[in-house]
Amino acid sequence: MQVATGSNPSDGVDVGPRPGVTAMIVGLFFAWGFCTVLVDSLVPKLKGLFSLSYAEAMLSQFAFFLAYLVVSIPAGLLLARIGYLHSIVAGLAVTAAGCLLFTPAASMGLYPVFLLALFVLASGITLLQVAANPLIANLGDKRRSHVRLNLAQAFNSLGTTIGPWLGAAFILAGGVELPGDPSSLSPEALAALRVQEADVVRAPFLGIATVLGLFAMAFWLLRRQRGMPPVPQQVSGRAVFAPLRHPRLALATLSIFLYVGAEVAIGSVLVNYLMLPGTLGETAERAGRLVSLYWGGAMVGRFVGSMLMRRVQASSLLAMCALVAATLATASSFSVGHFAAATIIAIGLFNSIMFPTIFSLGIEKLGDETPQGSALLCLAIVGGAVIPVVTGAAADRFGLSSSLLVPAICYLGIAAFAVLTRRGVLDRGHTAAS
Repeated sequence: MQVATGSNPSDGVDVGPRPGVTAMIVGLFFAWGFCTVLVDSLVPKLKGLFSLSYAEAMLSQFAFFLAYLVVSIPAGLLLARIGYLHSIVAGLAVTAAGCLLFTPAASMGLYPVFLLALFVLASGITLLQVAANPLIANLGDKRRSHVRLNLAQAFNSLGTTIGPWLGAAFILAGGVELPGDPSSLSPEALAALRVQEADVVRAPFLGIATVLGLFAMAFWLLRRQRGMPPVPQQVSGRAVFAPLRHPRLALATLSIFLYVGAEVAIGSVLVNYLMLPGTLGETAERAGRLVSLYWGGAMVGRFVGSMLMRRVQASSLLAMCALVAATLATASSFSVGHFAAATIIAIGLFNSIMFPTIFSLGIEKLGDETPQGSALLCLAIVGGAVIPVVTGAAADRFGLSSSLLVPAICYLGIAAFAVLTRRGVLDRGHTAAS
């Protein structure tokens, strides 16, 4: 999607940016991590609110992550046209608009409107990711780009750790099921009850929209900031997909699809899973708070993984983490009580290094095709739209515990990619572009 570089007059070059710009961009990583994980609290709430099956409830994640497939390339085109800071302002505006859409969705009590709000929200986050990821990497001394990226990712994980607590407090505190017997109500009374119960969604997203609006105003005031790095330029659609001829990138793209899908699927069913009498039998609010342990494990694991990679080969560590995650998901599926809860939550710790490691292994030998490969790996995030729906369908058919075998299979696929990469099988006959 983004290749080569070229300057953009609106962003300016040759002059260092103000020190506060980096801090503001790091704040964006926190913001979209917070927004993304809040969907995990919405899934059980909407499931109970509209009496949905698990597969139907997972359409929430489908609507959200579909935006990565639909919006990524147009977002890159916009970035090439208007520059980093203007693109960030646009992304913040779209994200805030998605948050504001939850107000009419709650007022109307209609599930499709919630899905629309989620898609718009995710479209804005996609715009932010397309602009902020390359910007933070290139903003300042290139020798310290990894430090800036790790700092930004740590704040993203902080957002995904805090989000479930606030989601539990604002969205899940009143439970996830409609009070009384909905089947005894008239259609009009049922619609009114859904509007009443959906009102809890309004306040948190209005608050987020306000914060995002302030962010947008701040970046708008900096829109003519000098010292921004050159803006990536676009290539033709055919060139974007050309690197898939390399087996390593092709399987890395599939692995990103599987990883994001598995991670999101587990996060989406976790509240309902911990509420099962055979697991913990927790209330919706307490279960929602426990979800923060799943995402917090990923934050801790990133620090531990970065230290381990100094001594352990990346592909070997990836294989180990994927196999452990598959084992934990399988163990939880066939167990009960605190052991079932602990094993499923522990997967977050082993998820931590997967995305960046798969990403780096996938583009490692692409040479001049590295930017196109990066775009393909970003597009593969759409796995978060597909795998949760498959997991939901499995839950409806075989039960929620058995559905955990779907992400377990995904992790085995990732482990296979890691082993093949470790053995050099995927590099036979491969020569990097020069």
